Amino acid sequence: MGRRGGRGTIAVSLHDVEPATFERCALIRDWLDDHGVDRVTLLVIPAPDLHPFHDRRPDLAEWLDERSRGGDAVAQHGFQHRQLHGGRGRRRGEFVGLDGDETRHAVLAGRRLLKLAGVQPRGFVAPSYAYTNALRETLATTFDWWAGLRRLHRADHTSTRAPALRLGTSTALQRWTTPGAVRLGARLSGDLLRLDLHPADLDHARCVGAVEHVLRGARHRAAVTYDDLAGV
Repeated sequence: MGRRGGRGTIAVSLHDVEPATFERCALIRDWLDDHGVDRVTLLVIPAPDLHPFHDRRPDLAEWLDERSRGGDAVAQHGFQHRQLHGGRGRRRGEFVGLDGDETRHAVLAGRRLLKLAGVQPRGFVAPSYAYTNALRETLATTFDWWAGLRRLHRADHTSTRAPALRLGTSTALQRWTTPGAVRLGARLSGDLLRLDLHPADLDHARCVGAVEHVLRGARHRAAVTYDDLAGV
């Protein structure tokens, strides 16, 4: 289970894995390996632009299979990860406004596409961490776990406190988190340090520097996936 011999664990998740970001995500994954993070949770968008991801990039499906066999976990990240516009120009999550049947249809359709690509997701992370009651009810009977911003929830209704540190470079996030705040959050983290990364993070030198600072400080921690945290 990753690095051993020190205190605590580190759980890194890479968001928004899809054909348009594949090269950047592969680069980030290699970069994490260079920093000793040998287990990562990859959050895959099943149907960006309503096209199955593996039809656009069969090599992405092959890469996910390789990463899974190497110890990474692959989780479902919404269905198409679209962001809807609400009042006053605000964005709202993909599942906000859907009823129970619509929610279940979208979740199951995404899971089916992942399985057709040879991916067996055990968990789910909603885009922007925007969960509804209908989505929670669907996930409780569909996946072994689902992750919110502050906790990882299991199908047996237990949960683990796991506050996520994130840089906020993704437009899907509602507010920015500064690199300084991420450094501080890492220093104050307990046994578990959970770090969210997005493909856009590598576009900002200060963000790259902050992540490298966090990873250097976490070199004594064992790398784990969300599957590991959920015990599946």
